[in-house]
Amino acid sequence: MPPYLRKFGKFTVPDFVGDRYYSKAARLVAVVAAIFVSFTYVAGQMRGVGIVFSRFLEVDINLGVVIGMVLVFFYAVLGGMKGITWTQVAQYCVLIVAYLVPAIFLSLMMTGHVIPQLGLGATLSDGSNIYLLDRLDGLTTELGFDAYTAGTKNMIDMFAITVALMVGTAGLPHVIVRFYTVPKVRDARTSAGWALFFIALLYTTAPAVGAFARTNLVQTVHNKPVAELPSWFENWKETGLLKFEDKNGDGLVQYYNDKTKNESVLKAAEEAGWKGNELTVDRDIMVLANPEIGGLPNWVVALVAAGGLAAALSTAAGLLLVISTSVAHDLIKSVLNPNISEKGELMAARIAAGGAVIIAGYFGIKPPGFVAQVVAFAFGLAASSFFPLIIMGIFNKRMNREGAVAGLITGLVFTAGYIIYFKFMVAADQNVAANWLFGISPEGIGTVGMLLNFIVAYVVSKFTPAPPQEVMDLVESIRYPRGAGGASAH
Repeated sequence: MPPYLRKFGKFTVPDFVGDRYYSKAARLVAVVAAIFVSFTYVAGQMRGVGIVFSRFLEVDINLGVVIGMVLVFFYAVLGGMKGITWTQVAQYCVLIVAYLVPAIFLSLMMTGHVIPQLGLGATLSDGSNIYLLDRLDGLTTELGFDAYTAGTKNMIDMFAITVALMVGTAGLPHVIVRFYTVPKVRDARTSAGWALFFIALLYTTAPAVGAFARTNLVQTVHNKPVAELPSWFENWKETGLLKFEDKNGDGLVQYYNDKTKNESVLKAAEEAGWKGNELTVDRDIMVLANPEIGGLPNWVVALVAAGGLAAALSTAAGLLLVISTSVAHDLIKSVLNPNISEKGELMAARIAAGGAVIIAGYFGIKPPGFVAQVVAFAFGLAASSFFPLIIMGIFNKRMNREGAVAGLITGLVFTAGYIIYFKFMVAADQNVAANWLFGISPEGIGTVGMLLNFIVAYVVSKFTPAPPQEVMDLVESIRYPRGAGGASAH
């Protein structure tokens, strides 16, 4: 996709949609989709920024989000497309180093392996000759939780989530616009290749980070006297994201699943005089807290904080850029008021960015789910909306505006409706999973939305007039470009 989009020569996704599908209506629907997807994603990023500030300024999470809002607003408003692109290069360097360094440290400390991916499947270096994952399974089952390696999702759901994340990456508006900033079509292809390499490096490390964090957390806090707990415990309590309640007054931390149906766990808890789980840990803190829990040096803890902030800020800036340009350029300039001045367009973009920050901040304070879950929703929405639209726009000359608009609306409305229904409209005490379509969770429903988009678009295009000849010629020139090394032949 990147080299073809770069060859097209536009600067936003709605720009591509409007011109490729020769329709203001198509552009308008694309604007709505871009804003909707970006808002969903930026809500997760604002939560992430808030967590970093709340921990290291030792303030409540809500105040941390507000501080993040102010910073992100100035950051996004003062930086344009080129500025944000270059700062994202620097931020990704910080992010990848900050994520890998503690993972390597913990892997060395716990398994003796310098590569975290190998450490995940290795034996512990404490002389016990027990595999890390076996130890973790034992720790979690003893406390009434499911075994860490147990499959808690059915195969169809896992496959759907994987596909939604994969094609969602290709459909995210703030990722796509990055390829418009490279000088040549060839550079877009090279850029995408390197991006995939670094994404793979980070994502394949994530399972090891999760296993290290869970093992260290359980071994550090369960049944330990409060007076002997490390300083990180009190530091994170200040944020309100880690809560401890000494229910039986024995001065020990009892961390276990008091809702378990495991009789042996419940019997052991009764014999020990436990009165219920006393520790509540917000899942969003685990990556940031991981180095502290593992006892790594302070400079590593600071590096992870910098990496977390860099990740959230760079993504938030890109998303706000998409929202502001969608409103100012694609909606106001291209549809509502074509005669608006450049100064007026810039002012509209800044106002849109300000409004977006406020709304995103609200969802950062009252998140619809934990950060990874909210981000998964955004990927699903992108997969069900823009991915089919762009693929068909490049590789199917016969795809027309009627098919594109019908497919986009179908995919987006179905996916958003499914997520909203099961996340916000169904009572929490109901067995929600029993009513999922094909057993697919809201995180993976974007895959079904994507298929619906493709099917509806294809069928509608077959029964409606073909695109104008100049549009089909344009698609031909994108697919088989002459002088692909140049900036643009179109």
